[in-house]
Amino acid sequence: MRARAEPQPSDCAFTPISREFPRAADAVPNLRDYYDTLLAAFGPQHWWPGRTAFEIIVGAILTQNTSWRNVERAIKNLRRAKLLAPGAILAVPARRLAALIRSSGYFRQKAKKLKVFVRFLRTQHQGSLAKMLRIRSATLREQLLGVHGIGPETADSILLYAGRRPVFVVDAYARRILERHHLADPKMSYEDARQFFERNLPQDVPLYNEFHALIVRTGKDYCRASNPRCEECPLERFLPERASVVS
Repeated sequence: MRARAEPQPSDCAFTPISREFPRAADAVPNLRDYYDTLLAAFGPQHWWPGRTAFEIIVGAILTQNTSWRNVERAIKNLRRAKLLAPGAILAVPARRLAALIRSSGYFRQKAKKLKVFVRFLRTQHQGSLAKMLRIRSATLREQLLGVHGIGPETADSILLYAGRRPVFVVDAYARRILERHHLADPKMSYEDARQFFERNLPQDVPLYNEFHALIVRTGKDYCRASNPRCEECPLERFLPERASVVS
């Protein structure tokens, strides 16, 4: 998921995490060092994208092509209207749903996407989010990618945050950092980028959650698309130019 404000721990659907994670025996040192460096610089982000699994899924769909601040306004409207439940989204008229999520941008298309998802939930999983989240990750990911409006990043956000599966979310910030640090080619596919993280980190849900949050913080504040603040970034010492000078 993309940049968002950090909800307070009292609003979280998860419990706080430890700062310590085991190292994978075959981990790429650079990638783990990136995580350790960012955690030391910023500390735990206490970054959770919703109060319930369904709210997380709604947020994952609404945050496409917009900021989390805009999504928060839409979710507050849905909560106020008591529409943060699959049955309620299914029953509400599309025009009213679109009006409530207007702040998220592309609101008519996103209203349609929410409707399509809850219809998928009804037809494939008897309307039960619990049933959907019990099936194996690979099968669920394939199903989600078959739902109109759900691409790889959104599917992986659902798996990680709502399903608590060890699936790494690769967003624009992660791609930018990988490419600028010569850890990925601009032509690398989404799947290859995701597997790069998953192969070189322990399969640990809190770790993936925290690392993603730290990457978003870095991308927003330092590794920006324009006018990056490389010299101030905690990851500056890992830049290829810097590493060659040190060596």
